[in-house]
Amino acid sequence: MSAKIIDGRQIAAKIRATLKEKISVLPLKPHLAIILVGNDDASVIYVRNKQKFAQEIGMRTTLYHLPETTDSAAVLQLIEKLNNDKDVNGIIVQLPLPDHFNVHEVIHQISPLKDVDGFHPYNTGMLQNNEDPYFIAATPLGIMKLIQNVETELSGKNVVIIGASLIVGRPLATLLLNHECTVTVTHIHTRNIKELTRKADIVVAACGVANMVKNDWIKKGATLIDVGINRLEGKICGDIDFADVCGTAGAITPVPGGVGPMTIAMLLQNTVDAYFLQNK
Repeated sequence: MSAKIIDGRQIAAKIRATLKEKISVLPLKPHLAIILVGNDDASVIYVRNKQKFAQEIGMRTTLYHLPETTDSAAVLQLIEKLNNDKDVNGIIVQLPLPDHFNVHEVIHQISPLKDVDGFHPYNTGMLQNNEDPYFIAATPLGIMKLIQNVETELSGKNVVIIGASLIVGRPLATLLLNHECTVTVTHIHTRNIKELTRKADIVVAACGVANMVKNDWIKKGATLIDVGINRLEGKICGDIDFADVCGTAGAITPVPGGVGPMTIAMLLQNTVDAYFLQNK
């Protein structure tokens, strides 16, 4: 029996439709400022998609596309200007930045009240304390929505996250812990990852290794969330070998069409939330 496909495109479309309805009655539409430094091909595509879906729901966006040679002082100054602009509700800096930037310094400059990517230490710290941050990082938040689409009760579930990044693995682990899951986060030095994933009710693969997770890595009926975007032999694939695991998994996200659309939907949701937070 084939696994249930968790359709991120469909779930994201419903979220965007709800946001569009909320925005339609507002006299002034929410405004997202996007800072892009350089011309990284993937980043340019991501930004274009964010703008496309923002426009679709009636949200305003302004793109600040800066040359690769822009220095950090100029970016920090721009962020401070946007922090003080009452017409701007959300600010994101598209990652990765060029090598000469201190990423933490740039992220820390964004006001927590406008940090719709959810990366500012205030927001990550509040999440870690199981309190209410202003915003939760878009990808982990989207993953939670996908998991909850098939897992009605998370308490006590055994979850393995492959990848310990600050953008996905660590905040997602905290979210799952806050939902009373038992969470294992693996990384490049973890031994016997396969032995861990075989016992997991939910596996989230976010390691950037094409088709790493095979059928003998998972237990029957497991829910699989694939965060990976890899190019293999001219085709896009994830970190989970989709064809290999489909007969054993209970549910799985496709690549593309799983986590990606949800990340953008959650970013848009955070921006709308920022609008209401700033216009109480």
